[in-house]
Amino acid sequence: MQTITVGPARIREAVTMREAIDAVRAGFRDLAAGEFEMPTRTALRDGQFLVMSAHHRATASAMIKTLSLNFARTPAITGTVVWTETGRVDGLVADAGAVTTLRTGAAVGVATDLLAPADAGCLTLIGAGAQAPDQVRAVHAVRPLRELTVVATDPRRAEKLAEALAPELPGTQLRTATDAEAAVAEADIVCCATNTSDPLFSASALPARVHVNAIGSFRPTMRELPDELLAHSTVVIDELDAILAESGEILHALEAGALTRHDLTELGTALTTPDAPRSERTVFKSVGVAMQDWAIARLLADKFLA
Repeated sequence: MQTITVGPARIREAVTMREAIDAVRAGFRDLAAGEFEMPTRTALRDGQFLVMSAHHRATASAMIKTLSLNFARTPAITGTVVWTETGRVDGLVADAGAVTTLRTGAAVGVATDLLAPADAGCLTLIGAGAQAPDQVRAVHAVRPLRELTVVATDPRRAEKLAEALAPELPGTQLRTATDAEAAVAEADIVCCATNTSDPLFSASALPARVHVNAIGSFRPTMRELPDELLAHSTVVIDELDAILAESGEILHALEAGALTRHDLTELGTALTTPDAPRSERTVFKSVGVAMQDWAIARLLADKFLA
């Protein structure tokens, strides 16, 4: 028996964003079908340490991720993803930072492919941290981008991210901005990847037809989206128990009466009803669930374990 260790560079070389999106999409379908045993994650020190686990019944495989979060350091996400399967003797340990950003992007790719207008191609990304690049890559994989605006309170961070992504986005018009309210006005897709505790923009700032992804907030005290947007949008979430435990914007909207639980549709369920009626504005809210990490870990296991 041996354990294979896979670092960030090898993860990036081994798994394309399109592969990640396809794997996470299949995972959400299996989650909806009851194929996973997946406890709500353990959060310690107000979310600075997280432990997540998932068991996929059909393959008798399991994944455990432990990580620490510190937005004041680089990298902000550190930890390990451990993969085991009853049919394989060897195990796999992967870098949690690379797996987390890749699987979070992939979930956004799945949701954007399902919910965004077919002709969408103008993305406003709010946030320029560790999660931001894979948000762009995932959206671009399912809706080739004509325009990208990167919004950050520090203009240098926005410019640095735009420059880093430019080689991957030939033909895409790149801009940077510091005013989120103004930057979302012409977007048909918006991605929010911040750790704010206050909404990033007002609902009135958005176009009438827009898809919004919000992945930054993962604690009840964090909130990227306003109640008014959630009240007048089709709202899709990753998993109900996780959302009710951790999503500040959903909890705030429920308490304010802007939403009810019946207004929330899990992504796995939405994938089984792709033609269901939706409003002109759609929202995907994700706090991240262990199944997504399992999906990426399984890809890595298939590539690196005999």
